[in-house]
Amino acid sequence: MRRRRKPAAARTSLRFRLLLGLLVPLTLFIAANSVSVYHQALGAATTAYDRTLLASAKTIGEQLEVQGYDELAELSATVPYSALEAFEADNHSRIYYRVSRRDGEMISGFAELPFWRGTLPARPPYAALVDFYDAQYRGQPVRMAVLLQPVASAHGLGVAVVQVAETLELREALARRLLLDMLWRHLLLLAVVAASTVFVVQCATRPVRALGQAIEARAADDLSPIRTADVPRELVPLVHAMTSVMGRLQRLLDHQKRFVRDASHQLRTPLAVLKAQVQSARRGDAPPQQALAEIGQTVERATALANQMLAMARVEQLRQQSESEVLDLAEAVRAVALDVAPLLAEKELDFSLQAEPVPVRAHRWMLQELARNLLHNAARHSPAGAPLRVEVALEDGRPVLRVADSGPGIPDELRQRLFTPFAAGDVAHGSGLGLAICREIVQALGGTLSMDNRIAPDGRTLGLDATVRLPAAHDAAAPQDAC
Repeated sequence: MRRRRKPAAARTSLRFRLLLGLLVPLTLFIAANSVSVYHQALGAATTAYDRTLLASAKTIGEQLEVQGYDELAELSATVPYSALEAFEADNHSRIYYRVSRRDGEMISGFAELPFWRGTLPARPPYAALVDFYDAQYRGQPVRMAVLLQPVASAHGLGVAVVQVAETLELREALARRLLLDMLWRHLLLLAVVAASTVFVVQCATRPVRALGQAIEARAADDLSPIRTADVPRELVPLVHAMTSVMGRLQRLLDHQKRFVRDASHQLRTPLAVLKAQVQSARRGDAPPQQALAEIGQTVERATALANQMLAMARVEQLRQQSESEVLDLAEAVRAVALDVAPLLAEKELDFSLQAEPVPVRAHRWMLQELARNLLHNAARHSPAGAPLRVEVALEDGRPVLRVADSGPGIPDELRQRLFTPFAAGDVAHGSGLGLAICREIVQALGGTLSMDNRIAPDGRTLGLDATVRLPAAHDAAAPQDAC
């Protein structure tokens, strides 16, 4: 199923992606860090103000008096609340106290304050018999300090339980103040990171925009390589890829232009001949049967020429495609041999085929077109009844196709332009495209094609050997560009 392209509005910019990638983790980190900092600040404030509670409890303990000893000790306290106002840090927090005997009997203070039922810690935080804990009083959370205060006088000895409670407004306010001081610095950091990211991305993408403007300013037919002198290293692979694509496009355009030029030039002659033959037949210059035969021959030659030109175009088309498969070269040659069997039988050629399974990576049409052109060329140049031998084998690990005919061979003056299109002569004896098609196919497959005369010991030319060597199937991943 074909994937739908995102509209331009839905595509996010590099700047936005970078901002998102930086700011989201930073924001999450700041949020988690803020929670941690708040709890740490609250713990620090608790530790600091616990000292105040302990000082308040000791102040109350200093106001106690005792009469009697141990269980008979009678404790009394005259602690005005004004004595504790010095320990109130502001007008928001409040301090409450209670002085009791060890059994919980209240001596002085706020009766509603719950009596301490806990135990002293094994290692008190201060050099005193003190315990700190959280509680509720009058519907508010409070921090409680409990001091076991020994009381001694000339008339007795006993132990009092001094409880001092403080509301948490001041502690929480201090923690919030620390948190807010930290947050605005973090928000400033986020703003600096965002501004720096936008600025850096703007500067870093300036070469990209310049490259895009340079490409956009090019002429429509300018597919020359892009200069990489002023391109950042990170963009060099992209530029090379674009240059490679434009190079392939240039080759396609050149091939298209060449095809149109060759088609207009080469088809003009048979069409002119056909027009002259039709006009001659209308005038009665030749008998009807002879005129129709000549017209038929011209049409056949024009059709063959058009088919071969289309074959040249298809070779270039398949060259640009990376899809290929592993095929048996011997099987492709056998199929082509059956197709050209009528031509071989017409000339009564002594045809022999020796083929072993040879895997090659290629397009099936390429292999068949290559074998067909080589066999047609060999059959056309071989005398009637002469031997024509075809071999498919592996030589040094490489697939080899060899077609050996009994023709006159290749003259030296023709060898230099042997694979040049339309170099064979006129339309009466061939288009001159067969060997050019073979060369294009072999180059597209990454192989080589050689045409060598077979010479007898006395110097006579016995025929022509057309030898195709292709890469092994595991070495040829895909058709290659022509050199």
